[in-house]
Amino acid sequence: MPDDPEEGMLGWDESVFRDEHVFEIDYVPETFRHRETQLQSMKYALRPAVRGSRPLNTMVRGPPGTGKTTAVQKLFGELQGQSSVRPVQVNCQVDSTRYAVFSRVFEHVFDYEPPSSGISFKKLFGQITDRLVEDDEVLVVALDDVNYLFYENEASDTLYSLLRAHEAHSGARVGVLIVSSDLSLDIMDELDSRVQSVFRPEEVYFPVYDEPEIVDILRDRAKRGFHEGVVGAPELDRVAELTAETGDLRVGIDLLRRAGLNAEMRASRTVTVEDVEAAYDKSKYVHLSRSLRGLTDSERELVKVIAEHDGEQAGTVYEAFHDRTGLGYTRYSEIVNKLDQLGVIEAEYASVDGRGRSRSLTLCYDADAVLDRL
Repeated sequence: MPDDPEEGMLGWDESVFRDEHVFEIDYVPETFRHRETQLQSMKYALRPAVRGSRPLNTMVRGPPGTGKTTAVQKLFGELQGQSSVRPVQVNCQVDSTRYAVFSRVFEHVFDYEPPSSGISFKKLFGQITDRLVEDDEVLVVALDDVNYLFYENEASDTLYSLLRAHEAHSGARVGVLIVSSDLSLDIMDELDSRVQSVFRPEEVYFPVYDEPEIVDILRDRAKRGFHEGVVGAPELDRVAELTAETGDLRVGIDLLRRAGLNAEMRASRTVTVEDVEAAYDKSKYVHLSRSLRGLTDSERELVKVIAEHDGEQAGTVYEAFHDRTGLGYTRYSEIVNKLDQLGVIEAEYASVDGRGRSRSLTLCYDADAVLDRL
């Protein structure tokens, strides 16, 4: 502004952002780039639902931050307008039991939450299928981050109930789409044989974005989220370079937002490479923050204990954990396995003199960064 006391400086009531929501995790872009093949495969599987038939079951896999959840949101947004289809997306990081998954489905079908207690799973399930048959709707359930159901040993029961719904209630039509970011998890091998026999999904893979694709996507976000001229080509290239190192697009999106906030802190109208570098110290932990956010109190407590006893034997860690929580070894062992699968810790077996083999537990991240985010 010409009457600014210092040219190029932001006023109190000004912002570098045109629309800050563009950089939020739940933002669904109008233009979804570099995933046309995957979207077409998913549409092919879901198309029968629009005609009133059960869709093909689908398994969507790929590393974190490769567009899987956004693809589901885009397609379910389109299905929302179809009177014959009831699409329901469930975040299994939040709803990680069979009952919680069906409670979320119930909420979408009836537009209100089921009672928090006093209603059996069988009754809950029956009310859902009754309404679907009554309204002549096809239910399509997307189990996003389905790996969390596996970590809690709830995946087989949940999928079995969904896939056998037509047997429990004649006329019920249900299709399942599962989404997993854990490439070390062999989904079909981990399922019960009773589920394997009926769950033969179409497979859709989302690879890591390469650097030119990252630049393309982030340039579009920056154009929508920032005012013109806020982020230049050198800054955008540096964001893309750092994002490519992690392989997670969410890091780049968070990095743009934090770099913008850093520029505002300096009352600057433009983002510098220094703003980007400073922001990266926090943005690189996006995956860690998301993993920790979904943990229960006892799981978070074990992470704290491991941070304090980093690299020590599992027995020592258990004693400290038991003293704080009173929980037994079985539950402790289950949580260790879950944190290992999540990539928060590494549980390595090593020989201990005179005691055979024991696990040593090590954080996969800087201990201070973990404790800060807890």
